[in-house]
Amino acid sequence: MCAVLSVCGTLCGMSTARGARARARIEVTAAIKDEARKQLAAEGAAKLSLRAVARELGMVSSALYRYFPNRDELLTALIIDAFDSVGEAAEAAYADAAGESPARQWLAVCEAVREWALARPHEYALIYGSPVPGYTAPDTTVPAASRVGLLFIAIVRDAYRDKGVAQWKLPAELRPEARRMAEDLAPDLPPEVMVVLVGAWAQLYGLINFEVFGQFNRVVEDRGTFFRHAAGQLAHHVGLVYPQSDAKARTAGS
Repeated sequence: MCAVLSVCGTLCGMSTARGARARARIEVTAAIKDEARKQLAAEGAAKLSLRAVARELGMVSSALYRYFPNRDELLTALIIDAFDSVGEAAEAAYADAAGESPARQWLAVCEAVREWALARPHEYALIYGSPVPGYTAPDTTVPAASRVGLLFIAIVRDAYRDKGVAQWKLPAELRPEARRMAEDLAPDLPPEVMVVLVGAWAQLYGLINFEVFGQFNRVVEDRGTFFRHAAGQLAHHVGLVYPQSDAKARTAGS
């Protein structure tokens, strides 16, 4: 009996030690990322340095390398975190708009992405700004990077299955590419819809980029109102039609 208790005590002690090490690793990893984000804000992604991160945290470089073997590994972790963060914000907005018209859901997601970008411009720049010299994002970033795009596809898919969406006629030379995009991204949507959706998705980030990176300075002052109008126009172009009451309100306010 004593031997059994002794073994149990040993196992419990080992489990506790492993748990403590795991918690410590999580805490140190979080601290490394936080300091790296400060560097992004101060210097930009191209100048991110593991040695500088270690120095600010009071660590020796060799200790930090046990968490992130090189700069690219750290960049990848920051990129995944950023994509997951904006994805979570967009998904929360989409959930809040459940039961609303597809156009309202579209606008809710667009505004959530914009608000996230304005609140975290340096992380936004990391994922949607200029490429980092010498760095290529691995496939492990794709699931997180797809979260917002999948929401837009879901919104359009639901509209298409319900009352349908407006479809633009495609030029013959674009049809092969349109079919490929539909097959790769949403086989249940017509190629005509998929082409316009991808274009609207790109234009949305163009609007946000102009605001985050200052191109709207001395051009657009009431940027929130401007953005809502432009995002609504994108929804309309995709084929999402506002309910009659919404359409009247938008006309009256224009």
